[in-house]
Amino acid sequence: MSGAVAPGDEAGLIAAVAEAFGSGTPLEVVGNGGKRGLLRPVQAARTLSTGRMSGISFYSPQELVLSARAGTPLSTIAATIAERGQQITSEPPDFSGLLGGEAPQTLGGVVGANLSGPRRVAWGATRDHVLGIRAVNGRGELLRSGGRVLKNVTGLDLCKLLTGSHGTLAVMSEITIKVLPAPERRGTLVLAALDPKAGVAALAAALGSPYAVSGAAYLPEQKSAYLRIEEFAGSVQYRCEKLARQFANTEILDTAASLALWRGIRDAAMLPRAEALWRVSVAPSAGPSILRAVASSGVSGYLDWGGGLVTCAGPATKNAHQAICDAARSTGGVWWLLRAPAPFRAAVDVLPPEAPALAAIRARVQHAFDPRGIFNPLKLRAA
Repeated sequence: MSGAVAPGDEAGLIAAVAEAFGSGTPLEVVGNGGKRGLLRPVQAARTLSTGRMSGISFYSPQELVLSARAGTPLSTIAATIAERGQQITSEPPDFSGLLGGEAPQTLGGVVGANLSGPRRVAWGATRDHVLGIRAVNGRGELLRSGGRVLKNVTGLDLCKLLTGSHGTLAVMSEITIKVLPAPERRGTLVLAALDPKAGVAALAAALGSPYAVSGAAYLPEQKSAYLRIEEFAGSVQYRCEKLARQFANTEILDTAASLALWRGIRDAAMLPRAEALWRVSVAPSAGPSILRAVASSGVSGYLDWGGGLVTCAGPATKNAHQAICDAARSTGGVWWLLRAPAPFRAAVDVLPPEAPALAAIRARVQHAFDPRGIFNPLKLRAA
């Protein structure tokens, strides 16, 4: 058994996995393959792609619910719901420019990686907006979890478990998500001439205000903090002006400028081109200390999620990687390697080491879903 397989429907997916289970053949699970550069290189005899399993199977604009097959391009979903004045809630980033993927990213790929953009600080992660999943486990058995309503108590909540599992537990065939009305207008308040500590303090103050900030980032290169407000036209203008009165050296960007700015923040396009990229998640107040700690290793970055997400770029060296690990550990944060050459990703930890008790639980869960370890072997951790 070698090469690649791309089933066109759920039945074909079940058959492909059952065959691999029977022969013990490892599978590299992908959508369109655009996220191969994330985490560790997969060691597998065959590629299993859900890219042909595409299409929206259910959409109820009134209920703010959409179901689509795992291989559906995210751009197709975004365009469809935009026609009804709606948007994908968690604003997933598109890392194709960073990872070199040319094919569009899929719904399954985004959910499998639990990728979330700047709006996470206000509306939660992608995981929080997955209502239902159909997936095939490592035995070739179909799993169903959740449903097509905002509130349900249908069985165990496997949706949150599979979201962010990077295809190591099961292969998703269909996903149901919650969507939201898109704003009529966007505005961004720019707070200039701030160092990182003052910038994060300003972000915290704005997020604690009554003005419903939906994006809060700090860019060291510009020495500026950025606060996004999204809503009806009159409301955006009013809230931006009210919030501006609490700070000095402010400027308000219009909708077009806001869209371009936050797209760059979302997709990590604000960083210089570098061999390696990391994401560090910490308490927002610790974000500036991460930037300080890694600077001497040739690593630079910026802050999102009110200071709680540090996206860093630098050389793919053990020294730079260790600086990231040490800085995250010292502040009680976690990190993951977003991009690096394959040999480097194979040689270092791409996620923080697990505590023994947590590792034991993960191993039991892994065995329950994928007893022969055929899905994305070594994707998350070395053997």
